Amino acid sequence: MRPLLSVEDLSIGFGKDNPVVRNVSFSVAAGETLAIVGESGSGKTISCRAILRILPRAARLTCGRMILAGKGDGGDDSGDLDLARISEKQMRHVRGNRIAMIFQEPMRSLSPLHRIGNQVSEVLHLHGRTSEAEAKRQVLECFERVGFPDPERTWRSYPFELSGGMRQRAMIAMAMVAKPELLIADEPTTALDVTTQAQVLGLMKELQQETGMAMILVTHDLGVVANMAEQVVVMHKGRVMEAGAAEPILRAPAHPYTQELFNAAPKIPQHPTAGRDTGTKGQDKDLILELKHVTKTFTLRSGKSWSKPTLVRACEGVDLELPRGTTLAIVGESGSGKTTAARIALGAETVDPGGEVLFRATAGADPLRVHDMERAARRAFQRQAQMVFQDPYSSLSPRQRILDTLSEPLEIHGTGSRANQRADHRDRAAEMLGLVGLPTDMLTRFPHAFSGGQRQRLSIARALMLDPKLLVCDEPTSALDVSVQEQILSLLEEIRDARQLSYLFISHDLAVVARIADEVAVMRRGMIVEQAPPEVLFHDPKHPYTKALIAAQPVPDVDRPINLKLVAQGAGAPENWPEAFRFAGQDAPPLVPLDPGHKVRCHV
Repeated sequence: MRPLLSVEDLSIGFGKDNPVVRNVSFSVAAGETLAIVGESGSGKTISCRAILRILPRAARLTCGRMILAGKGDGGDDSGDLDLARISEKQMRHVRGNRIAMIFQEPMRSLSPLHRIGNQVSEVLHLHGRTSEAEAKRQVLECFERVGFPDPERTWRSYPFELSGGMRQRAMIAMAMVAKPELLIADEPTTALDVTTQAQVLGLMKELQQETGMAMILVTHDLGVVANMAEQVVVMHKGRVMEAGAAEPILRAPAHPYTQELFNAAPKIPQHPTAGRDTGTKGQDKDLILELKHVTKTFTLRSGKSWSKPTLVRACEGVDLELPRGTTLAIVGESGSGKTTAARIALGAETVDPGGEVLFRATAGADPLRVHDMERAARRAFQRQAQMVFQDPYSSLSPRQRILDTLSEPLEIHGTGSRANQRADHRDRAAEMLGLVGLPTDMLTRFPHAFSGGQRQRLSIARALMLDPKLLVCDEPTSALDVSVQEQILSLLEEIRDARQLSYLFISHDLAVVARIADEVAVMRRGMIVEQAPPEVLFHDPKHPYTKALIAAQPVPDVDRPINLKLVAQGAGAPENWPEAFRFAGQDAPPLVPLDPGHKVRCHV
């Protein structure tokens, strides 16, 4: 079959520097999906932007051809086009019409000032296809096809009124409304929860089968590749490392870099493995942290004086225990209440009456009630409990050198002798850099000089400066590439075991949780729906929502596709769950023990 698009020897440079993309070649046929895989900075996104000629101003094509096959219908598009050489006027006819693109972050790609309907219909108006009424009809039809339950309401909505998954569906509708021959999807599901990701991937596959379009899928997730692609191109530092049919590459990658990517990707083991011996199997657990009957209600005001405030229950009757030296993971989608629970554990959020958080700094010590502490006791508690944040790019001040960033917790808590405070702080910062695997000469640098993985190491070093006993890790690897993710997880495990730290680990990535956790609690709508050790939870899940999370997790194995039926059943509303688990509103069944260490929220 003749390719719809052939890219030959593509090279892209910035100024007089060496090319950042070098001699890249690939092709994609109608009805086929080509996945371009690689870590951040590998050149995959800029290569796709070159196809549409939307490169940054400083970038330029230094050589190469990009041949878009003609339609052969005798019209303006009947002949082949070299996208690198055609005029800008011809290129405007190609963009959005014959080739469309879905960008990575829908909130940044959609105008906050215009309604969704107007933004999507603009594609049709730009290409002079239809009247206002006909454009609206086509857009509403497209909204229905991409899964909006109320197309008319979506037409009138602004982007901020939609969830992340719905915004991404709006981006898909904008790309699909003109029925393009080629769709370029740049990390289309990276910002989405795992169940929403599975539904969006299923939708894209379904639309491709309906229209026969070709697709170029840019991703760093090999599990997504296994579920979507027929062809794969693996890129590293602007070069193609390996290319070919997806199945043989996924089964037996030949290039060492591709093998490294596969080995680094966290996976849920197919067969149960014995959990880590934490020494907490007996009756008397040494608990460092307890959450008892924790409920948190937020009041949302509409800004209109005549409107009643809305009460939102972020956490509902949460009970958790964290034994010393272990990792308790809380998993769930955005809005499930997992981060609120973590903030309550740190005392950063108040708790509704009837709930309490207990903390024991040392074994056998009397518990401290975190939300009843006086100021001095709270400062002492804050030294013992620290947090590692999700985004390594925004959690470090760009105006401070690393030494000042790391020293700040020590200055706030007044540690070190006054006479040699600066020297003491420098010594402690150097010690922590060594602990996280960074050289001490980095103390004088600013955060912009570091990669994402190095910045997250710095965030961990800052959290350890006060020698805490408890670390709350809020999605600490979600913003990182798979190989860097593996390094950070290994580092966290080493530090935990060496310093007897306890982790409260927040994540939506089940493969990461399976790797690091000793106990897993699954949250939905502010409630724990299932809790068990990972070797039990991932291989004998009972709750439909847990099953949906596991079924939606893409794995780099062509023999284990995403089970969309299980996802749809468990990710839906609790009113639609199987009868043993079904409930409406906040009238949920209790969390009951099925086996030792395994609890499920269900009707007995």
